Amino acid sequence: MANQRIFTVREAEATLPLVRRVVNDLLAAYPRWREQVVRYEVLTGPVKAGEGEPEALRQTRDQVTREAEQINGYMQELERIGCVFKGFDAGLVDFYALKEDRLVFLCWKLDEEHITHWHEVDAGFAGRQPIDSDMFSETVV
Repeated sequence: MANQRIFTVREAEATLPLVRRVVNDLLAAYPRWREQVVRYEVLTGPVKAGEGEPEALRQTRDQVTREAEQINGYMQELERIGCVFKGFDAGLVDFYALKEDRLVFLCWKLDEEHITHWHEVDAGFAGRQPIDSDMFSETVV
């Protein structure tokens, strides 16, 4: 958290076109990775120690690695923007912000057009509250 970017609501909103695109890519890559992991696990079942790695197993392992690297790249892109990816299920993304001089998260998920909620840093998605007008006027000094 030492060098974490603090967003105003407007600043976080301005990142949404890029964040939305990255999260869409991330959520598309994740099932492909999971599918390859399952395939790899199935292929490793009949392999005995000392037999070497069959070609299909090696190719699948390489595909798992490529998909994982792609996912990692998307995660790093979100980190460079300054937001925190919180979940593959709903495409949750949090942005550090200040509310009354305390650190909170602006909370957004992929199916939302705008950032309309916030929550305490330790509260999580279940603690979401609507953004009030004061948060729209706050600026980072």
